[in-house]
Amino acid sequence: MLETFLETKRLRLRKIIQSDFEDLKTMLQDTDVMYAWEYKFSDIDVQNWINKNLELYKKCNLGYFIVENKENSETVGQAALMPDIIKNRLYHEIGYIFKKEHWHKGYARECATALKNYAFNKLNLNEVIFEIRPNNTPSIKVAEALNAKISGSFIKNVRGKKMPHLIYLINKSI
Repeated sequence: MLETFLETKRLRLRKIIQSDFEDLKTMLQDTDVMYAWEYKFSDIDVQNWINKNLELYKKCNLGYFIVENKENSETVGQAALMPDIIKNRLYHEIGYIFKKEHWHKGYARECATALKNYAFNKLNLNEVIFEIRPNNTPSIKVAEALNAKISGSFIKNVRGKKMPHLIYLINKSI
C-alpha cells in the first residue's frame, strides 16, 4: 500500500511515483484537460513533471499528489499544495488537474478544502493561493467557494508565452 498524504471523505491523496506515468500522461496529454495551460505535455514533459514532484517531496514534503477514489483506488486526478514565488514573494499554492471523465463531481473543491485545512492546521500557514487563468471559470468557482478573493495578478511565462493569471488568496482568519 502506498503512503497516504491526506484523505477526504471520498478521496485519497498520495505521492506520485514512477509507475503513475501512464495515468499522468492521460491527464497531461489531454488537450481538453490542459486547456488553461494552452499546451499538452510530451512524454519527456510528463517524466520531468514526475521528477519535479519527487524533488519537491524531498525538499518540503509538498507538491502535486495523485488523487485516488477511495472506493476503487482509481486515479481520478492530481492535486497540489506547493511553494511558489510570484513577484519575489513566497506563496503556497493549491492546484489540481483531473481526468475529464471526473470533472463536475466536486473533487477539485473537496481536495482544495482538504489542502487548505492542511496548510492552515498542520503547516500553520497564514494564507494560501490559487493561480488561475482569467478564463478558467470552473477553477474560479472552486476558489470562490472556499472564500478566496482576488488579491492580484501576474504574467506567467510558459514556454515563451506570456499568460495572465489571477491570484486568489485565502487568509487563515477567514
